Amino acid sequence: MSIFSVQLLTGLAYGMLYFMIAAGLTIILGVMNIVNLAHGTLFLLGSYIAFTFISQDFNFWMALLLSVVITGVLGIIIERLLIQRVYGKELEQVLLTFGLTFIIADTAKWIWGTEMQTIAVPALLDSSISIGSMVFPVYRLFVVLVGCALAFLLWYFESRTRIGAIIRAGVDDRTMVAALGINVGVVFTGVFAFGASLAGLSGVLGGPLIGMYTGMDSDILVTSLIVVVIGGLGSWKGSFIGAILIGLIETLGKVWFPSLSMLIVFLLMVAVLLIRPQGLFGREVA
Repeated sequence: MSIFSVQLLTGLAYGMLYFMIAAGLTIILGVMNIVNLAHGTLFLLGSYIAFTFISQDFNFWMALLLSVVITGVLGIIIERLLIQRVYGKELEQVLLTFGLTFIIADTAKWIWGTEMQTIAVPALLDSSISIGSMVFPVYRLFVVLVGCALAFLLWYFESRTRIGAIIRAGVDDRTMVAALGINVGVVFTGVFAFGASLAGLSGVLGGPLIGMYTGMDSDILVTSLIVVVIGGLGSWKGSFIGAILIGLIETLGKVWFPSLSMLIVFLLMVAVLLIRPQGLFGREVA
């Protein structure tokens, strides 16, 4: 029983990590209707930025804060200089953001090399708790708590704040929101920066769990897209449930069916698309 409990908590930890990056991706898609294929590289960049600061004797928490801020600023630059030019042009969005993945990934290789790196667990969380005859790292519990806290903050932000109401209205009718005197462009820039910051946050928190390696951005992007598709396009609530499902299936699948874990994930996605094409929490399109 203790072994199952440890695997369950491990699956939740990875699920929360997937949720943090998928939430940013689905928010950008739901609010701005932007297919951002460069989201995975922002995850990778967040990891490497934090790794660099920690290597320069910054503590983990300061490196985390700086990484989130820098990826957010990078998101503003990308949205202002590039994304604004392709609003409403899905093919151009895909090609532009896909090209950005190569530019950012190759730049990361040039700066940090291709060897696998990892971020050390902060001293405050570098311990374990006992679960029966097994032990479980405190850091993974911390990741679970951060993911749950983010879900609560997104709920509060969406349903209890004026900005959340503006964003919801912008999703339904952008023209009407603009007619009310609200600068939709500023809102969109803020949303994109927020999504980029979430990618940076998840990249730093994922550093001690999965490290940093060549091609990680593509792996994370694929998993995030699966989470978004299962949960429903534009629904952070769907991403929360979808990420937990994927995290648990991947973790438990690697224990019981190590060669079939990813196949099970894709089968789940296919099943959801067949039964409910808009995803678990997606809205039906009339």
